[in-house]
Amino acid sequence: MRVLGVDPGLTRCGVGVVDSLPGRRARLVDVGVVGSEPALSIDLRLLHIATELEVWLDRHVPDVVAVERVFAQHNVGTVMGTAQVAGLAMVAAARRGVPVALHTPSEVKAAVTGSGRAGKEQVQRMIARILGLAELPRPADAADALALAVTHLWRPTGALQGGERHELTAAQRAWAAAEQSARSGTHRGAPSRARR
Repeated sequence: MRVLGVDPGLTRCGVGVVDSLPGRRARLVDVGVVGSEPALSIDLRLLHIATELEVWLDRHVPDVVAVERVFAQHNVGTVMGTAQVAGLAMVAAARRGVPVALHTPSEVKAAVTGSGRAGKEQVQRMIARILGLAELPRPADAADALALAVTHLWRPTGALQGGERHELTAAQRAWAAAEQSARSGTHRGAPSRARR
């Protein structure tokens, strides 16, 4: 399964593409940041980000787009811009018939570090380790996008949007079955492994 993670932001929108590998492993495909100039009007900033997100979707053809679920913050202006960019990612995916998954920041942190309160640097270090990167992915927005993608690879059900319109793809069903099998220790004829 290929997942495009989007860490929405109006000034810096992190994007990261990850492929699943056997044995609960993942491989980096691409990572970057889509930015917009604060001096531009909001409509032009959103247009620029929308155009760039379309390029990422067309270039990498993901099975799922994982977007950070926007939550309330003290700075309403920041939350508005974040929500608008999250909406752009969801619409771009929906146009292509690609399912969208929403994951909260604490869910993502817990999935990749084991703690829902992990800091940015801890997320960067764990993503570098998970993906076998020689350097930490920077800026933090890029690392967060990769963390969103990895979270969805490891938790492929329960967050998909669109109800019956977006059933799990064959790749998602196979990944979910493999995950369930690994958790129960009954991998297709293999003997059960003792828990460590």
